[in-house]
Amino acid sequence: MKTKIILLLFIFTFLTGCAIPSAQQPTEGDISEALTALAPKETLAETGAEAPDDASAPEQESTPVPGEPEVSRLWVDPMLPVNFTNGLVLPAAVERVDTREAANLWLEAGGGGQQVSSLVYVLVAPFPALEDAVSSADLIQSWAGDQKGVFTGGRLYLTEATKEIFARMWGEPGTGFVNLSEQEEMLSTVWAAAPSWALVPFEQLVPQWKVLQVDGISPIWKEFEAGDYSLSVPVGLSGENEEMVTQLAAAFSQGLPAVYNRDADKMTTVVLTGVTALVRATAYEMENEGVLHPAEAVGEFLRDADIAHISNEVPFAEACPFPKPVSTRLVFCSAPKYMELLEYIGTDVVELTGDHFSDWGTEATLYTFDLYDDKGMAYYGGGRTPEEGRKPITFENNGNKIAFIGCNGKGGVYTPSVQGLPGAVDCDFDLIQNEIGRLKDEGYVVIMTFQHHELYSFDPSPTLTKDFEFTAQAGADIVSGSQAHQPHGLEFYGDSLIMYGLGNLFFDQLLMGDNTTRAMMARHIIYDGKYISTEIFTIYFEDFSRPLFMDESERIRLLNQVFAYSEWGDLTYGLSFEAYK
Repeated sequence: MKTKIILLLFIFTFLTGCAIPSAQQPTEGDISEALTALAPKETLAETGAEAPDDASAPEQESTPVPGEPEVSRLWVDPMLPVNFTNGLVLPAAVERVDTREAANLWLEAGGGGQQVSSLVYVLVAPFPALEDAVSSADLIQSWAGDQKGVFTGGRLYLTEATKEIFARMWGEPGTGFVNLSEQEEMLSTVWAAAPSWALVPFEQLVPQWKVLQVDGISPIWKEFEAGDYSLSVPVGLSGENEEMVTQLAAAFSQGLPAVYNRDADKMTTVVLTGVTALVRATAYEMENEGVLHPAEAVGEFLRDADIAHISNEVPFAEACPFPKPVSTRLVFCSAPKYMELLEYIGTDVVELTGDHFSDWGTEATLYTFDLYDDKGMAYYGGGRTPEEGRKPITFENNGNKIAFIGCNGKGGVYTPSVQGLPGAVDCDFDLIQNEIGRLKDEGYVVIMTFQHHELYSFDPSPTLTKDFEFTAQAGADIVSGSQAHQPHGLEFYGDSLIMYGLGNLFFDQLLMGDNTTRAMMARHIIYDGKYISTEIFTIYFEDFSRPLFMDESERIRLLNQVFAYSEWGDLTYGLSFEAYK
């Protein structure tokens, strides 16, 4: 206790300049005064205290007491975020002033001094941009007026405040490359001016931006380290009195996060995938190469997600026969031992809207529910009863609330729910609209997924467009098609992202054509309760069961084709993909 008292009095002594004789033992009154001096200043209105009798008397100009230091005057950089500056707690010995010239302490972004926090900025492009990564050397050289690499011939947009901050670190920009924009106009301006980019604070990310890696680092990755990232801006404290700087910097550092505007504990990653059907040639290869063979390349990626989604179209059956690699019979089941694959890839939620979920009869369907329950895997879009199948499944992760809801848009024989039987549920759009509205009111990010009509085309049909857009209009943040055996185009509907079809994940369509051998997986980023970004990962099938990640040239080829059949809502992209139709 004595040690804590002495430490408090030391801080108090330093900040106020009052000396305490070394032989004098601190009293309770001394401690109270020290705590009062270090506490933030409060107004009478804030404390609720009554004004003293002479409160109406004119304020007297204070006269410095001989031997006492002048009160420290802090200037806070107006380029810092408002929430940052409003959250600062100042000791009584420090007052805030409005101009840099009137201060003897300076807290600013991109300057020198002792670092107390940092701000993360993000280099973004319009969502359809094909480049994934740039180098900071090319960016900084282009900033100086000598455009390099992908930046050649393009333009960078940013606000006046962002320009001022980065000019402190990189020098004043050259002409041509760097352009100013109001924040409200940034998105439409950059989209229309492609090739172009923007430099924005992390907290201003929206789904229509594509986040670019800089030197192989992305701030929307969970393993991100701000200290290794060239677009992290230090917030530093400097001043005329180095001791005061050191003490106040330490106080600020204790009250501020190391990275002010990006907190990994507020981030959730959700990976959505396409068709999984562990049957026929896929199952035959699993029997010969090992049950985990399909996940050799993509398993780590799926396990890394906070929430990994699998749309498994087929039931497990204890009496499922040994798979035939070639069969024209479209009645499917999977051996229970194949569940090991779903466990290995870290499956968190299983979509059960698939056409073939009831292929092996009611007994196998109910057995599959029991198996998922036993493994602790959540499921939706199908149930033991229609009521169970229609219920959304919800998650809470890192403070984010995420809900999945789904249905089979074909209906009829594919949805036993219409007869009150176990299996996939048909689409009751009135119920879906109400459920999405309720979930949004409760603070959920809503993910709607469909099993729907299969198309062997990049172009989604009007039937898909009608149903998918309906759920986006109802408030779903992400709408994704799980039925497609090849990738389809995508769309922004307001701030909602619609991906009409991702293609296969684990299914044996290697010989059905070039487009069925290629597919996508989508990693969606939820931050602080909002959907902010999506990354598309492209895969191809080496054999009948195992997807591999594409190299850059194949990835660009696929994305060109997908974007040629995509719609961008209210935004106009400055580049055309018509040549790929």
